[in-house]
Amino acid sequence: MHRCGAVGGLAAPSFSHSPLSPARRGTPSAGGRGPSGTAAAAGPGAARLSAGCPARGRRGEPRRGGTSGGAGPGRARGGARARRGEGAPARPRAQVAAAAAVRIPLSLPAGPRSRCGGGRCPGHAAAVGRAAAMGGRGLPLLLGLPLLLGLPAAGRAASKALVCQEITVPMCKGIGYNLTYMPNQFNHDTQDEAGLEVHQFWPLVEIQCSPDLRFFLCSMYTPICLSDYTKPLPPCRSVCERAKAGCSPIMQQYGFAWPERMSCDSLPVLGDTEVLCMGYNHTEATTLPPFFGKPTRPAKDMAKNLTPLDGQRLSGLDCGQTCKCRAPLIPISKESHPLYNRIRTGKVLNCAIPCYQPYFTQDEKTFTTFWIGLWSILCFLSTSTTVATFLIDMERFKYPERPIIFLSACYLFVSMGYIVRLVAGHASVACNPEHHHIHYETTGPALCTVVFLLLYFFGMASSIWWVILSLTWFLAAGMKWGNEAIASYSQYFHLAAWLIPSAKSIAVLALSSVDGDPVAGVCYVGNQSLENLRGFVLAPLVVYLFTGSLFLLAGFVSLFRIRSVIKQGGTKTDKLEKLMIRIGIFTVLYTVPATIVIACYIYEQHNREAWEQAQNCSCLGDPHRPKPDYAVFMLKYFMCLVVGITSGVWIWSGKTLESWRRFTTRCCRARKPAGASVYGEASPALVGRMVLPSMASYHKQVPLSHV
Repeated sequence: MHRCGAVGGLAAPSFSHSPLSPARRGTPSAGGRGPSGTAAAAGPGAARLSAGCPARGRRGEPRRGGTSGGAGPGRARGGARARRGEGAPARPRAQVAAAAAVRIPLSLPAGPRSRCGGGRCPGHAAAVGRAAAMGGRGLPLLLGLPLLLGLPAAGRAASKALVCQEITVPMCKGIGYNLTYMPNQFNHDTQDEAGLEVHQFWPLVEIQCSPDLRFFLCSMYTPICLSDYTKPLPPCRSVCERAKAGCSPIMQQYGFAWPERMSCDSLPVLGDTEVLCMGYNHTEATTLPPFFGKPTRPAKDMAKNLTPLDGQRLSGLDCGQTCKCRAPLIPISKESHPLYNRIRTGKVLNCAIPCYQPYFTQDEKTFTTFWIGLWSILCFLSTSTTVATFLIDMERFKYPERPIIFLSACYLFVSMGYIVRLVAGHASVACNPEHHHIHYETTGPALCTVVFLLLYFFGMASSIWWVILSLTWFLAAGMKWGNEAIASYSQYFHLAAWLIPSAKSIAVLALSSVDGDPVAGVCYVGNQSLENLRGFVLAPLVVYLFTGSLFLLAGFVSLFRIRSVIKQGGTKTDKLEKLMIRIGIFTVLYTVPATIVIACYIYEQHNREAWEQAQNCSCLGDPHRPKPDYAVFMLKYFMCLVVGITSGVWIWSGKTLESWRRFTTRCCRARKPAGASVYGEASPALVGRMVLPSMASYHKQVPLSHV
């Protein structure tokens, strides 16, 4: 039993203003609107109340004709019947009451309802109740509610300038941006109002029906605010479709429909050149920052306009996280530390790189040791053979070919530097044993300095010998210089090849610019300082490669001219063509690795800050944050050593085998005559000293009668 003191129309507000109000079983909500709160179906309580109670007027008296819950055309017809003195409408009163409960919310825009916190505004409910109680005479008031309540809110939303404010809605904190503006598209004037409504979707977010749902809801209720972009920035349609695909089936199981005002068809498509929208990347473990889908306005330009919580400008959007020294990076907190307030990693002061590269896995670190060890040993064997071949037959290698030998000797010492690291270990060479981070701005310990000199000094010397080799080829082919003329300048070649790297090495040590390489475990320059990398490594390598390539190109042009002249004279050019082929092969085997090494250094210096900043400032577990490519580093170390291996190409010929055969034969012959002469000189003396006395004694002892 229920009391009939309540007016049927007053039942509508209690069932129609929640964003997740259930629809009638098996029937979508009125107007196709579902759990958003724009139009939900009436509950069974409203039907029972209206069916059991006659409609009453303002003083509780039964009204003639019509019902208290009618709305729209039905209400108008009921009012017409009442004025004509006709009886009750043909539809049952329960259906009319239910229709009233459904249609009354359709006359109320989202603005007034949301400003009252999800339909709980007392004045709002009273207005609806009075409109329902007035029957046909209340029709002008009911139809005027959108104008009286909705249009002023929309006008205020349009007239207010967008002012960015920090997000305070709990569900939307850390969603990928931290600034929003009010009123939003649902005419919520404050974040409290928006929060009351958006948090009614929290059960769906809690069960994780879609990883996009939380971002989608927050982008609708707390839209992103950019200081120099005043237009709305809605979520992309793909975000809405993914959220709807994951959550709509669950909503339908409980009688809810997807909100019409969140219709995916009304949202822009990612990549639309006319409308900017926010996309969203997601994983199962974390919430990641949004990206903006418009080719003409890249994400980096948009990201610069965001103001992170800690005041720093990031290269990408943050996830509500401040930039701090995160593990495995090592924070430096003690003022007694020699690097205190001197180093910065990822724009975070007093943050050091650990002993081993933090971006790679343990398997990758183990493979790095094997990879560098393999090629350093092969380089050592190849260059040792080349240098030994030169030592046993020095007359064979004359200018302009002799610089190849010195180039190979340089790579011999470079490979020795990597072998020292292989024997001593990663931590012993490149790491600070006391603080467990990589070496920074140091000139020691001795093992680190030795490895640095072997790698840097002889590495730069090899590049200069490459320039000298190209120069001598140009002098021989282009300028028609002879071997003796080129050899007369050999002292100047050696002066340049050894003095320039010495000066640069001394400068690096004087500036304490030696640092550890967390990938290879060696000491070099520019591993932690981009300025040192550009000044001491990248710039010299580019200059050497460019200069050598110019001389080499000029020499090739001259060789082609000589070849054409010789052919016109009818002379064979076999030897010249073989020389050109060997020079061409060696050129490719040097210039290609040198170019790749320079490209790897450019890649590293261009992206290193982004890698470090992503480590300290991006969302944890973000698979799309900038990370170094492991293959690029492995390619760099391989190309640093492969030139030493290929330098043996110049001696891969029958002459080399003949040189070694003569050397071994000479060694063997030198041993045999030496032994024979020694014994030859010793035998007569030995016989003279041993035999002759015995013979004399024999003659003395034997009597004449026995002769």
